[in-house]
Amino acid sequence: MDEKDIRKYASLMKELELTGLEITDENRKVRLERAGSCVSVPETTRYVAEAAIAPKNDETMQDNSCVNVKSPIVGVFYAAPAENAEPFVRLGDKVERGATLCIVEAMKMMNEISAEESGVIDEIYVTNGQVVDYGTQLFRIRRDV
Repeated sequence: MDEKDIRKYASLMKELELTGLEITDENRKVRLERAGSCVSVPETTRYVAEAAIAPKNDETMQDNSCVNVKSPIVGVFYAAPAENAEPFVRLGDKVERGATLCIVEAMKMMNEISAEESGVIDEIYVTNGQVVDYGTQLFRIRRDV
């Protein structure tokens, strides 16, 4: 794949407002990513982009009554262990330290993200299938008092 093809795909990504595109050409695989808002694309596409949910900018994130759970890796966020299964946690659920909150898939490896402290799920910042970066805020847990 030459620079002309890459520029063509980058232009297409911008036109369709895509944040990621993976192209397989014979023995080569190229993944293009760009910053910006996500939009839904047809399910025939390998990666479905979903609308990103920005964390709220409120006082409770700064105090000691809440714990922020961030992604330790870049990957795809999954709220449930399987496609038709119930999510690991929902808003308002009480969780214990060590409980699985979600899965982040990276390079075909399923990485369970666990609660570091007990509390109540106060906020869920990402949606199922959303691509997350290292440090992306996933959850806010309100500590038990």
